[in-house]
Amino acid sequence: MKNIFILSLLFVSIQSYCQQIPLNKYGLPVVNSLALYQEIVRADPQQALVRVTDFAMDVRYATMDNFTKTVLYPFPAVFLRRPAYEALLRLQEYLEPLGLGIKIYDGYRPYRVTEKMWEIVPDDRYAADPKKGSGHNRGVAVDLTLIYLKTGREMPMPTPYDDFTEKAHHEYQDLGDEVKENRMLLRTLMEAHGFVALETEWWHYYLKDPQKYPLMDIGFEELK
Repeated sequence: MKNIFILSLLFVSIQSYCQQIPLNKYGLPVVNSLALYQEIVRADPQQALVRVTDFAMDVRYATMDNFTKTVLYPFPAVFLRRPAYEALLRLQEYLEPLGLGIKIYDGYRPYRVTEKMWEIVPDDRYAADPKKGSGHNRGVAVDLTLIYLKTGREMPMPTPYDDFTEKAHHEYQDLGDEVKENRMLLRTLMEAHGFVALETEWWHYYLKDPQKYPLMDIGFEELK
């Protein structure tokens, strides 16, 4: 009973902070103040964005080598909400004896970046509509693949990262057996660790119940 009482108080505290989140032009509550984010984290440490350093990474949005052909992040970094980060740590621990690992392309994405992406690819199969926001904006979505630890080489997958064609869809079948098996392996592993697949992008997964985490528009510079 004591634990239930504590959780109830915590829920009320989080709700009170959520009421302070300003609405943007679409009527969405978006945390755009570092001070407010810190207040929310004090009320619930699981809301914290953790800077990820435990995995191989290829953060192309910090370079011009991405579909926008512009630099979207000030430096290469990946941030994830603590539950997402800890789930990936557990997955990594499972993979290591198999000689496999994780490579991450992207995690938390400030809302302003989602707006820029939508200007270039206004297609909600491949880019998040700013009127709804993204799991990346909530810090619970991750773009990733599997690698061979010995070489660091990526396992063969249906397409390169950010390939906006039907070939990137999970249901696409005109592929070699090895590629289909690798895609299914990634999905099976991610789902076993609490993530949900985006059907149009083999690399994109998000934690169940993403609405528990508010949309955010705080830059990497402030988070570091």
